[in-house]
Amino acid sequence: MDEISTGLDSSTTFQVVQSVRQSVYHLNGTAVISLLQPPPETYDLFDDIILLSEGHIVYLGPCEHVLEFFASLGFMCPKRKSVADFLQEVTSMKDQEQYWAERGKPYRFVTPREFAEAFQSFHAGRNLGNELATQFDKSKSHPAALATNKYGTEKWELFKACLSRELLLMKRNSFIYKFKLYQLAAMAIITMTVFLRTEMHHDSVIDGGIYAGALFYGNMVLLFNGFAELSMTVARLPVFYKHRDMLFYPSWAYGIPSWILKIPITLAEAVVWIALTYFVIGYDPEVGR
Repeated sequence: MDEISTGLDSSTTFQVVQSVRQSVYHLNGTAVISLLQPPPETYDLFDDIILLSEGHIVYLGPCEHVLEFFASLGFMCPKRKSVADFLQEVTSMKDQEQYWAERGKPYRFVTPREFAEAFQSFHAGRNLGNELATQFDKSKSHPAALATNKYGTEKWELFKACLSRELLLMKRNSFIYKFKLYQLAAMAIITMTVFLRTEMHHDSVIDGGIYAGALFYGNMVLLFNGFAELSMTVARLPVFYKHRDMLFYPSWAYGIPSWILKIPITLAEAVVWIALTYFVIGYDPEVGR
């Protein structure tokens, strides 16, 4: 839970955290709650504390040992100061000096990185390191807590989810597909005027070259008309790589729906091009040809 105290007074924050604490104890679970300078009575409800500063974990362990850790480094919390406010200010360059307790030694600013390194040699840090170094016994875990499949659901469900998402993206980009179709129709009309040969012979080498040029030009137009789709596919690759690496879905579940949904668009483009250019250029009207 992140910043649940935003907009709440101290009393409401205390009641909310107390309810979460009771539910966690009864359900034998764990809750991680981030709070900014909570009141003392709310702070006392927590069992462990994670103190973060400038991207470093300054302290991670029981609440009753946090003051002992900073005292070992020469910083003392005043009696009239709440522990939460002390922890908020002791890592700050602006407020750290006022908590320096060893008057016989010159004060030097201790950075969050140095705090984090000192925590590794503190007894709470050593206990945490030993616990993390010990391999977890899977036999003691609940069967439902460990995943038995590589992905979260069945392959068919993954395929349908990716298919639905791809269809939604196509609807959002419907203007691009319509514009491509209109552009292709305009290019087909231009091609009709360039290769206008309704009575051209089919048994001449020169006329055959013109037919080959018309076929090549048609293939090039259809090829370049698909380059707009290529740029959108490349732009979505970072998201695909992230989802694939996080085992949201396999590569085939992403690629096959995209390929299937592009078939109707490709057929529509081919129909528009053939309907406008085939008979005007003078191709053979027989189906077998």
